[in-house]
Amino acid sequence: MAPTQKTRKQRSALQDVVTREYTINLHKRVHDLGFKKKAPKAVKSVTEFAQKTMGVKDVRISPGLNQALWARGVRSPPRRVRVRLERKRNDDEGAKEKLYVVASVVEGVTSFKGLETVVVEGDE
Repeated sequence: MAPTQKTRKQRSALQDVVTREYTINLHKRVHDLGFKKKAPKAVKSVTEFAQKTMGVKDVRISPGLNQALWARGVRSPPRRVRVRLERKRNDDEGAKEKLYVVASVVEGVTSFKGLETVVVEGDE
C-alpha cells in the first residue's frame, strides 16, 4: 500500500483586516535575564507574539505600548500586558508584504483574571 500524502493547509494571513485583543504574559518571557535586558526583550517578545498569532512579519509597535512596557524602567517591565493587534492592508507601492500589524496597549485593564482573546468588531 502506498503511503498517503497528508495535505496540510497553510493558514492564510490574508483573512484580511481583523482586530483582536490578547493578554501577553511577559513574565515567562523575560525571567532569567539580566536586568538591563528585560524591557528590550519584552518589546521583542510582543513583536514575536504578534508575528506568530497574526501570521504577518511586519509588526509595528505603537508609542503607547512602548511607553507602557518601559514605564517602570529597564529592569521591571509589567508581568502581563493587554494588547490590541490590528492587521491592516499595506498600501505602499514598494511594500514587500500585503499586510502589517499595529500593536497597541489596551488602557484601563486593572485585573487580568478571566480575560480571553476577543475579536474586536469595528472601530471602538
